[in-house]
Amino acid sequence: MKDAKVIELEEVAIRFSGDSGDGMQLTGTLFSDTSALLGNDISTFPDYPSEIRAPQGTVGGVSGFQVQFGKKKITTPGDLAHVLVAMNPAAIKANAAFMNPGGTIIFDVDSFSEKNFEKAQFKTNDPFAELKLEDYIKIPVPITSMTKESLKDLELDNKSVLRCKNMFALGLICWMFDRPLDYIEGFIQKKFGKKPVIAEANLKVLHDGYNYGMNIQQATPQYIVHPAPIEKGTYRNINGNLATAWGFVAAAEKAGLELFIGSYPITPATDVLQALAERKDLGVKSFQAEDEIAGICTTIGAAFAGHLAVTSTSGPGFALKSEALGLSVMAELPIVVVNVQRGGPSTGLPTKTEQSDLLQTLYGRNGESPLVVIAASTPSDCFYYAYLSAKIALERMVPVVLLTDGFLGNGSEPWRVPTMDELPPITPRKATNPELFKPYNRDPETLAREWAVPGMEGFQHRIGGLEKNAAGAVSHDPENHHINTEIRAAKVEKVVDMIPELELVGEPEGDLLVVGWGGTYGHMISSVRAMQDAGKKVSLAHFNYIKPLPKNTAEVFSKFKKIVVCELNLGQFASYLRDKVPGLHYYQVNKMKGLPFSVHELVENFEKILEA
Repeated sequence: MKDAKVIELEEVAIRFSGDSGDGMQLTGTLFSDTSALLGNDISTFPDYPSEIRAPQGTVGGVSGFQVQFGKKKITTPGDLAHVLVAMNPAAIKANAAFMNPGGTIIFDVDSFSEKNFEKAQFKTNDPFAELKLEDYIKIPVPITSMTKESLKDLELDNKSVLRCKNMFALGLICWMFDRPLDYIEGFIQKKFGKKPVIAEANLKVLHDGYNYGMNIQQATPQYIVHPAPIEKGTYRNINGNLATAWGFVAAAEKAGLELFIGSYPITPATDVLQALAERKDLGVKSFQAEDEIAGICTTIGAAFAGHLAVTSTSGPGFALKSEALGLSVMAELPIVVVNVQRGGPSTGLPTKTEQSDLLQTLYGRNGESPLVVIAASTPSDCFYYAYLSAKIALERMVPVVLLTDGFLGNGSEPWRVPTMDELPPITPRKATNPELFKPYNRDPETLAREWAVPGMEGFQHRIGGLEKNAAGAVSHDPENHHINTEIRAAKVEKVVDMIPELELVGEPEGDLLVVGWGGTYGHMISSVRAMQDAGKKVSLAHFNYIKPLPKNTAEVFSKFKKIVVCELNLGQFASYLRDKVPGLHYYQVNKMKGLPFSVHELVENFEKILEA
């Protein structure tokens, strides 16, 4: 038998795709974790339907997981996949547009039946010709029948056997990309420790898939992707929701407070609540509320009681929290609300990413109701912005909203675990002198009031949604309300002293400034670097601090001939910038497809704007 052809690559994108019950999310996650443990830099993009079990064999029911890994810094999951693993014809149809020209398609030939062609709405029995994929490398693998053959001696029903076929595909891909099986074996043994037959079945199919790759090595090349050079430290693969949860745990420890989360489960934010609910060992108190309103109200109560108090949600739930969020503004209690944005309006696209909650976050409450707004930009830096959100809330006695999105929350990348010494201090504004205490006396520099909690003798006071005077008594005085309204707004603006100035990727002046915020960072920086490599005078200004904006925003903007704002909505940040940094023309690149930007489409738009 011929030796396999070995190809070295700097980076490669793989997409696992099949029915929502085929285990593609787990397959992709295990492959990603294995690659990260080998030292590759990675970026992932889980993409799945909103229905728990969408119709089998249909394009609408396809679940996908894309991972890009390499020997250099990886900032996106990849525009196009080099390798597609397709468990049925619908998976090929759903992903044909996302394939790299000349890429490799590994497909379960057992699923290529007339019935499945009809479900996927193919007009012929040749999907590759119909989709114009003749020039791609196509590797037919009898995944289903090989899985059945592998497990014929085990006493398993047909349904349990078919659930193992994703492990056959995973074993084959691990052979193709020279991934060891140790981590995956350990995961299977731990996950199915109480079901030894299931564990044995998955392990056997995994190894049979790997061995199958060795047996067909003359038909498919083997790829090598060397580890990336990294800073020394302890690393793990982490997604944005878990990073967010851990950021709050670290902040609570640093502040010397107990952590409380009161939330209602909602896609794609549920994992934040779930991750914190698992950490009773670290003193976390979690409450799964009966609805979104109860979730934030219990959080406000926990803040009044002296906890680091957080609540998590997505767009529809954030709308329900708006009245209570106004209460936290009026009571000036330190809470953090995490909004993992998704497609809207209403229930919209629950499992797809979007950035369309910005204006709701900034303005979606009755009255003048200012609060701090921060946006994370990568899965791993959700940790740091969760931590900083808590720091700002506790030190400035102000509600903070942390915006992430479905792409960040579900996506993952390697993260160097910091030590507690590396994190900045958090000093809550606890009241100390009962003789001088008044509930709404303020620090003259920050305008933050003191935090007195029940049980502190001599600090009793009234609190609530009605306007108060400095002594905490209800006040209907017009002048007092006007002054307090200005103070609450000024207090938020003074947070600018806690945040860094806006930094650019590229030169401080040029022909085009690309502006973005939040989870578009990876695609934005990749597209800007592509433009810079082509000799264009293009720089990137990516915002994590939205209210207030960094001090030097207007100065940075003034040094560029053209400015383009890119966001996954119809122009919400662009509208906000027109208000806060007026007098400039803002070009826009907008996308509302439930998908992140691609580097290719951004570069194409930037070139058009430069030529305009």
